[in-house]
Amino acid sequence: MTQTLNAPKLRDRGPRPQKARLGGPSMFRMLLRDKFASVGALVLGLVVLVAIFGPALMGELATKQNLMFMNKAPFDPANGWAYVLGSDSLGRSVLARLVVATRTTLMVAVPAVLVALLIGSLWGVWAGYHRGRRENISMRIADIIMSFPSLLLAVVVLYVFSPSVANIVLILAVTRIPIYMRTARAESAELQSRTFVDAARTFGTRPNSIIAMHVIPVVTPTLLTLATLEFCYVMLAESSLSFLGIGIQPPDVSWGLMVAQGRQYLQTAWWLSILPGLAIVITAIAANLLAAWLRIATDPAQRWRLTLERPAKKALKTAAKEAK
Repeated sequence: MTQTLNAPKLRDRGPRPQKARLGGPSMFRMLLRDKFASVGALVLGLVVLVAIFGPALMGELATKQNLMFMNKAPFDPANGWAYVLGSDSLGRSVLARLVVATRTTLMVAVPAVLVALLIGSLWGVWAGYHRGRRENISMRIADIIMSFPSLLLAVVVLYVFSPSVANIVLILAVTRIPIYMRTARAESAELQSRTFVDAARTFGTRPNSIIAMHVIPVVTPTLLTLATLEFCYVMLAESSLSFLGIGIQPPDVSWGLMVAQGRQYLQTAWWLSILPGLAIVITAIAANLLAAWLRIATDPAQRWRLTLERPAKKALKTAAKEAK
């Protein structure tokens, strides 16, 4: 008894590990722990808010011409808040035109991505699960579409038909469907031989039910990450088509059209092309940062990197030093 009371205490090796919370931290908390992803999400959220509410507040200024304010330089307090980013050759506010162009750009990029994601993912999952002739025919169709450069195909189609928002969305969606199809096909083909899928098939579950309950939930995180990256490509493709003059047509305005209209004033009014170009670059970088975070957050093997709190990281480093 005496020996038990006088026994030396064991050295403290640091804080004891806390019990894991049920369900783990939410996606929002994991997003806040990543500074770059948080900034990207904030920028994209701001872009969406501007696209929704901006044209109602500044739509009239985007078309209002004032020859007394032709090619006014930006950041001049004497011009007023409406011309804080300068004016174009017709005296229209660049700020107002950027705000209105945000909605037009998103009206092309978002529907094109959603249509391609829905059709390509479902088609690819269906082909990858059933394999055989269905897979071969689907992949040959994807190869045919991908054999043509997407921008070149868009130029040809929009040159033959009238360039409009609907036609731009349609051609961009069709050219991006094979990207989702090939990704979903590869994921589905690998999953259809897994144990849980074999078990569901053994118990007599129908193929469509297996695809809906077991395959699609596993494939969805990868496809959502791909869709975030494809949003950048579609936005840049629309800007390129508008720059070439076969995209968005006046009196509508988009970021790419603003760059095209301001290129002849680069030496005298650089802001007409540089500012909408910066809007394109910043939005694309924000989407890429969010896609990188989303890939880790939706991967069960990598998610632990986002679940560690800062005190826990410091405690692990301190315990490692004391152990040495």
